[in-house]
Amino acid sequence: MAETLRDILDAAERGVFPPADGGTTIVSQPSARDAGVIAFTAHSVVFTDEDPNWVRRTLAGTDCDRLAATMNVRFLAALMDRTGRASDTVDVLLTGAALPGEPPLALTEIDDPGHPRVASARRRRDDVRVWATDGGVLVLGRGVAGRWEAAVEVDEGARHQGLGRRLAAAGRHLARGAPVWAQVAAGNARSLRAFQAAGYRPVGSEVLLSARARSAGCSRTRS
Repeated sequence: MAETLRDILDAAERGVFPPADGGTTIVSQPSARDAGVIAFTAHSVVFTDEDPNWVRRTLAGTDCDRLAATMNVRFLAALMDRTGRASDTVDVLLTGAALPGEPPLALTEIDDPGHPRVASARRRRDDVRVWATDGGVLVLGRGVAGRWEAAVEVDEGARHQGLGRRLAAAGRHLARGAPVWAQVAAGNARSLRAFQAAGYRPVGSEVLLSARARSAGCSRTRS
């Protein structure tokens, strides 16, 4: 049976990755909403409903090292033009195993569809839940291939106190026993440090292609 994107992600969460052979695996989109590219070590996965032969021809025509072809701007631009989709950024993709018990942080769940964090998250994820604490917000929802994804936001006045790390760790307690994923912009070193300090490990890079209009601004982590 052919692998699905969910199969590949589940294996990666367990530490089992595609072979580091310089190849590219092409799989169908897990939903109409989500298409994109994940680059693991020396192997990439393109999830799209476009013709696989077109994908491979376009990759072959990219004037760069084949290990970098799927994340090359020429290929990504061609894929966006072909699909009529847009993308915000290249993210570092991280994952953290579930943690037992309640999070060691006082959180209040926000149940307000009009809240800006809830509205933003629901454009990208299903089953969205949002919690607030003094100085920060945690978002959890089902994103690509149904995986649980976390995003955090820390107020400027609450930075440099470890709150981002504690919020990211709280997500691992709240995801109903499932692993949690996070997408962090590659240049956002502060968020990367927070998620890694919370026990998330980087597994690759990811570009998501969205069918909706490009937003006016970009969040600190995907939301």
